[in-house]
Amino acid sequence: MCSCTSLLEALRTGAHDKTLAALYALDGTPASLDGARVRACHVVQCLADTFAPADTAPAALFSGPGRTEIGGNHTDHQHGRVLCGSVDLDMLACAVPNGKNVIRIQSEGYPALEIGLDDLSVREEEKNTSAALVRGVAAKVQELGYALVGFDAYAVSTVLSGSGLSSSAAYETLVGNIFNHFCCEDKLDPVAIAKIGQYAENVYFGKPCGLMDQMGSSVGGAVFIDFNDPANPVVERVDYDFSQSGHALCIVDTASSHGDLTDDYAAVTREMGAVAAHFGKKVLRDVPQADFRAAIPALRQECGDRAVLRAMHFYDDDRRAAQEADALKQGNFEAFLNMVNASGLSSSLCLQNTWSIHDPKQQAIPLALTVGEYLLDGMGAIRVHGGGFAGTIQAWVPEDYLTVFQNGIEELFGPGKCHVLHIRPQGGCVVAE
Repeated sequence: MCSCTSLLEALRTGAHDKTLAALYALDGTPASLDGARVRACHVVQCLADTFAPADTAPAALFSGPGRTEIGGNHTDHQHGRVLCGSVDLDMLACAVPNGKNVIRIQSEGYPALEIGLDDLSVREEEKNTSAALVRGVAAKVQELGYALVGFDAYAVSTVLSGSGLSSSAAYETLVGNIFNHFCCEDKLDPVAIAKIGQYAENVYFGKPCGLMDQMGSSVGGAVFIDFNDPANPVVERVDYDFSQSGHALCIVDTASSHGDLTDDYAAVTREMGAVAAHFGKKVLRDVPQADFRAAIPALRQECGDRAVLRAMHFYDDDRRAAQEADALKQGNFEAFLNMVNASGLSSSLCLQNTWSIHDPKQQAIPLALTVGEYLLDGMGAIRVHGGGFAGTIQAWVPEDYLTVFQNGIEELFGPGKCHVLHIRPQGGCVVAE
């Protein structure tokens, strides 16, 4: 490890250019690296200015990426299969041990937080806050038998808020990697760090999320996950170089709010669960599809048509996620695109998570999908992104048509609303030390 001063010097002279180029999908030329170097140096300098660490304090730079859902929309909570990936938008932090029994984190643009390590019990007043996530990660690391070390950190973020890129998972992954480096001698693997993040979010933050977000952020690259046993999911890296696909990954921000959508999200889980309960099961993964198909007439009466349609979506998208992963492994990107489109159609018609029945005038997602499909004119693929009902859509756009697509989308939703992302090969990591 090195001090803040020597880390700054290494960054400025290009010692970590290769790592930065890989994380942020840069071509390695000096011009392409300027922004990444400036950002990294900014974080280190701000850490030094904010906390004034000792010259001998070992400093390190950490990254926690956002994630994008690629396949398997609303399948994870039914113990199904998903395909997700880390992206080149991330949370970047410089951290140093402080020799104290306290964690101090300054996230740029937000109030500083301080967590004492002498009491790591759940605090109700911290629910839904970053402090809860940090305390929860610390508590789990300690529970795993590691001695905690206090540290100071300064963090910045490019993960889009409310975009379905999971800023909370990026933060948990970032903090988990700092603890892993300073307290665990880097012994925790990415899957363990993801589980620690989920624990913090479930128990301390108060959100009963699945594990997909944390896995997508922590593991890196494209990741296929089977949640048949949620406590021990099967995680498989999918080796595919998306930069060779000839397509750009676009996330379109429709500027529609996720606020007041709790009932909509809960209804998806509740209705799928009601279908499973008909067979004496808790989740659809435990119900054979043939049994479900045979019982549809009875299920329509007992659970309603929407519940039946949502169950149909689960079975189809669960299977499709595995097929998408296989298509990528075989290098068949055209087949992958066809299944992305099929998933999008199923989400719209069966899952019905593109707009909220509580606010039928707000249909930004269907509008974005319709306009996007028109612009693509049979090319690429397009689907709702993440939980749905509001927020973002995902499109795979031929690179030579990207400008036309961006211009058309931003003419409707405004400048800067079509974000071009890359699936990055590295998940949460130590960037430099």
